[in-house]
Parts: sequence; structure tokens; C-alpha cells
Amino acid sequence: MAYNLLKGKKGLIFGALNDMSIAWKVAERAHEEGAEFVLSNTALAARMGDTDLLAQKTNSLFIPADATSIADLENLIQKTMDHFGGKIDFILHSIGMSPNVRKKFPYDDLNYDNFMKTMDISALSFHKVLQTAKKYDALNEWGSVVALSYIAAQRTLFEYNDMAEAKAALESIARSFGYIYGREKHIRINTVSQSPTLTTAGKGVKGIDALIDFTERMSPLGNATASECADYCITLFSDLTKKVTMQNLFNDGGFSSMGMSYRAMEMYNRSLDCKECHKDSDDNQ
Repeated sequence: MAYNLLKGKKGLIFGALNDMSIAWKVAERAHEEGAEFVLSNTALAARMGDTDLLAQKTNSLFIPADATSIADLENLIQKTMDHFGGKIDFILHSIGMSPNVRKKFPYDDLNYDNFMKTMDISALSFHKVLQTAKKYDALNEWGSVVALSYIAAQRTLFEYNDMAEAKAALESIARSFGYIYGREKHIRINTVSQSPTLTTAGKGVKGIDALIDFTERMSPLGNATASECADYCITLFSDLTKKVTMQNLFNDGGFSSMGMSYRAMEMYNRSLDCKECHKDSDDNQ
């Protein structure tokens, strides 16, 4: 159901690769709510994905850009403003990648060149987007910027690797830039910490299926889907959240507030019972 929450608003959405992407779902929902926007991703990602289909579906312009390149971002922001004939109202940063994760380097034996690439792609790109938008005065007053994060920024998760540092930096950038942009231009900046989600990038995390099962059992409301994350982002782009800024907002079914749930403990007890059965069997042989 659409509510026209973004009627008349213009935006810029980074990171829509295919229909598994959270950014893709955000773009679909933004379109349903009346927004117009430019889509952006690297040229390589666009060739590998289905961004052209999304652009056609939402009547949007696609402008390729490497979000780690200031020159690319300046060209993107300028062309976006030219396309709309003025400023925009919202930006979604849905960008993240770790070469160490992809190449299976363990956390205690990282390749540091890869680590720097992780930080540049997954965190510093957010600062570069904000800094470039501010330089070009690209956002209307009371505009909104949202970046996608994950609870590994606060808690250690098995094999999330150097992406945890990147997400922690991402959230810090939202707070630090949120103060400056809010004070000077009334721009609000937030991060959304989403449940583990089977996006194309998410599938690259080792043990993602088991993690999703665990968080589903731990969360009183269950995991939030990509579509539900999109719904949440739409409210943050809307005028209903004009005084929400510098926050890391959990969209995870309550997982972030849990210590242990009945369903998770039940599974753990079952595993223990199974181990005891095997032990008794071995003892009786």
C-alpha cells in the first residue's frame, strides 16, 4: 500500500545491483511513494547486475560512479542536480564489500591492502558522498541521508571479519557528519542496522544460512526482510522523521536487545541432548 510519503521528492540511490539488493527494494518503494531518483553503481556492477531493468521499471536515470572516487562523485552529483533542475531530498548509501571476506583471509591474518579497500569502499565512501553533496549544496533543507549498517559494528560476530570495523566507522561518520550537516543545513543523517539478509553481498559471508536461522530464533519478531528494511528507509526519507538524526536505528526484529531467547535455548538444549545420547552410546560400546 502506498501513502504518497515521498510525493514530489527527488533522491539518489547507491547500490541497487539486482532484485536481491536492499537498495533495489528501497528504489521500488520510493517509486511507489511518489519519489523520483537517480540510480548509481559502478559501471562493472551495472554490467553484472540488472540496474537497467530497475531504471526502466522506476522511470529513473542511471549514472555510473565509483563511490570511492571524488571525481566520479562530483560528476554524479552535478549530473543528478542537472537532471532534476535543482537540489535533491534524500540519499541512500547501500555500499559494502570486503576483499578479505571474498578471498577468505581470517581476521587474525588479514591482508592490509585489502583492509584499506574494505574501509574505503564500505565506510569512507559514505564520508565522500556526504562531503561532495555538501560541497555542491546538493540537498534541500530537511533532507535525509541513510546508510545501511549491521550489528557487527557493536558486537563481535563470527567471520564478519574487517567489515565490522567498516560498519563501526560508517556509524561514526553518520554521527560526526550529522552534527555538522544538521547544524548548518538541517540535513539529517542516520544508519539502519538491518537483520542479516540474503543479498548478493550477504551470500558471500561464510555461514550466512546458519546465522539467519540463529537470529530468526533470537528475534521476538523474527528477522526483518529486505522489503521491510525498504519500508523503514522510506519513513526516514519522509517528513515524518524530520527530527531523527545521528542515530543508528535497528531494524532487526528485536535481536539487538536480546541475550537469549526460548527458541534459541530450545535448539541449544536439543543439541546438548543429542551430544549426551552419542556419549551414552559410546560409553556402552
